[in-house]
Amino acid sequence: MASVVTEAGGRRLIQLSPSEHSKRPKIRLGKATKREAESARVHVESLLRAKKTGAGYPPATAEWLAGVPDALRRRLEGFGLIELQKRRECPTLAEWVRGYIEGRSDVKQNTRRNLGRAESNLIGFFGKAKRLDEITPGDAEDFRIYLKAEGLAEGTIRRRCKRARQFFTAAIKKKLIAENPFADIKCGNYSNAERFYFVSREETGSVLDACPDAEWRLLFALCRYGGLRCPTEVLRLTWADVDWERMRFTVHASKTEHQADGGIRQVPIFPELLPHLRECFERAEPGTEYVITCRRDTNTNLRTRLGRIIRRAGLKPWPKLFQNLRSTRETELAETFPMQVVCAWIGNSQPVAAKHYLQVTEDHFKKAVQDPVQHPAVSARRDSQEEGQESAEPAFCGPVRDNAAACKSGQPHDLPPRGFEPLSPG
Repeated sequence: MASVVTEAGGRRLIQLSPSEHSKRPKIRLGKATKREAESARVHVESLLRAKKTGAGYPPATAEWLAGVPDALRRRLEGFGLIELQKRRECPTLAEWVRGYIEGRSDVKQNTRRNLGRAESNLIGFFGKAKRLDEITPGDAEDFRIYLKAEGLAEGTIRRRCKRARQFFTAAIKKKLIAENPFADIKCGNYSNAERFYFVSREETGSVLDACPDAEWRLLFALCRYGGLRCPTEVLRLTWADVDWERMRFTVHASKTEHQADGGIRQVPIFPELLPHLRECFERAEPGTEYVITCRRDTNTNLRTRLGRIIRRAGLKPWPKLFQNLRSTRETELAETFPMQVVCAWIGNSQPVAAKHYLQVTEDHFKKAVQDPVQHPAVSARRDSQEEGQESAEPAFCGPVRDNAAACKSGQPHDLPPRGFEPLSPG
């Protein structure tokens, strides 16, 4: 008699008994409830009886068989429990993913590059010959383990798995496969607090001093004090975007241009940013369009170059060089301005800011303990101590008991001479 086996992670399989099959094969069901697995076991036993007797299987089993995913149906075919079904040819994983990426003419170059990285990981793990419909949820879990073994960070792993799920979702819409093996894999946004770094103003000054020229100082200041994304927002900034009269500039964010505001926002020319922006403006040749002119080559790796500048300043490069500059600026601004204003200037939403940008710094702890009056518990303890000191000397003397010492007061109690004031009547 076949039995249901539950594996780690909640996945279930049906294992045949020796009397049913000498090798006791395992028919994997994937993630299924106990009731679903038990129902599948009953239908598998019906298929086994039908195979032995040559009789047809019950209508309920035929109905169940018509609705099983292709992956499970192939397993049943492989064990000889049902006849091979003629099905449309399914492409290999490599063919499908490459065709999908080439067909996405609507995405930006950075998105295409990210899709390509996920493609490389998938092909590196599954190989070029693996058919799209042969990949199971268990394979998807193994792929995630493979990425971790490759030394990728958790956030990167989730993004790669999210891209993989995107490939398979598109295949489902084309009716090439019936289920997405990456449906249950963790793919959500991930924030690693250990990679937060607050770039202090002292460090900022050291880096600015180490920059090779005025344009690099402005590029760094736009990220640190303007909160711009680099390179996309920094390189798109033009002198026409700068409104000197109103002391603000317009930022065009390609990352959010699909949103209602078109990815356009206005940012103040903060006092810390003004001298660097003014210096480059005065140095610019007449008719110059872009604010940053010398580093527009897409092959220039600004992150690598900034790392060298930071080392030249005698500092150690921090994680996520440019994003932590934005994170630092948003954390600073949140100390002074309402959050909706800060998010409008930085160009993100409040949930994103709270999860991926806002930091808790040492200064927050220092400010929290500077004034004990801010803390009710400390204030109450101090008040009680003062009251205790005041009550150490009695304010008045009660009746003197036989065994009590005479009451002594520190104040003179001489009464005025009688007759100085009229006696009260009665």
